[in-house]
Amino acid sequence: MSMDRAAAVERVEDIVATVEDETMPVPVREVWVYGDVALGLDPVERLDVYVTKDILFKDAPERAEEFQRSHGVDGVGKTVRAAWAEEYPEYLRANTNGHAAPEKCLAAHLLPDDEDEPIHLEVCNASFDDNVTQRLKGAMARDDYEQILDPRGACLWVDGESSGRSSSDTADGGQRSEDAFQKLRDGEFVLPTLSGALEMLGMDAEAADEAADAVRAYRERQEGATVRGDVV
Repeated sequence: MSMDRAAAVERVEDIVATVEDETMPVPVREVWVYGDVALGLDPVERLDVYVTKDILFKDAPERAEEFQRSHGVDGVGKTVRAAWAEEYPEYLRANTNGHAAPEKCLAAHLLPDDEDEPIHLEVCNASFDDNVTQRLKGAMARDDYEQILDPRGACLWVDGESSGRSSSDTADGGQRSEDAFQKLRDGEFVLPTLSGALEMLGMDAEAADEAADAVRAYRERQEGATVRGDVV
């Protein structure tokens, strides 16, 4: 299953609009796309979206017990916003320990329509560029390249931090890049091959080719909507 290019770009626009207009489970700071859609491919085999979020340190911890009783999920008001859980209880998701999982909550909210949709949501507290570097360092240290983050990305939306918003606010005001969206629609981003991009980040040519093959093979094994949470 794949998406035609126009549908993939429209899907990303929907995601950004949701971040702009609706309360999110945690403060969202950036929305990126990377891989196939950034390369201008048509069709897009998988739509890769990267979301930078804040770690929620203080929200409404006094309400955690209330949500644990009513929904059987711990940590609401601590790791995800209580106001969000109250407004969108259908998107509340927990990890295997029963604790509210921000990345799963974001995925439920941003990708709610079709579990078979060929889309991947990557969620991390670090910016895209920083996480690309950290993941690459870890992969090189372990000689395990499957979880390398494809560095060929485009930032489509950034938060309104400069306007003085705090992480406890319940809406994520921000600014979308209309120029980046237009380039995405027109397939105008000029980006290297994956192995070339990895070489630019410090890998030798042989390792970069091996890593690119590993990343492609891993992606080809993924089906439907997927999400990965990361903390750096």
